[in-house]
Amino acid sequence: MNLHINGAKVEVPASVQTVTDLIAHLDLSSPVIIVEHNQVILKKDEHENAQIKDGDKIEFVQFVGGG
Repeated sequence: MNLHINGAKVEVPASVQTVTDLIAHLDLSSPVIIVEHNQVILKKDEHENAQIKDGDKIEFVQFVGGG
């Protein structure tokens, strides 16, 4: 399945079916991740039920601490 993630075309396995699966597949571990799925910002509790399909556009924003 091909997705557009943060502006880049990315191929992911068919086993990745939800936003939660995608976060795990990409190994995103930030405690706060903002997800926009096809131009709709999702609440964290919506990630598990948000189905993704070929051609979807996903934007991730992660907060990173530093100094």
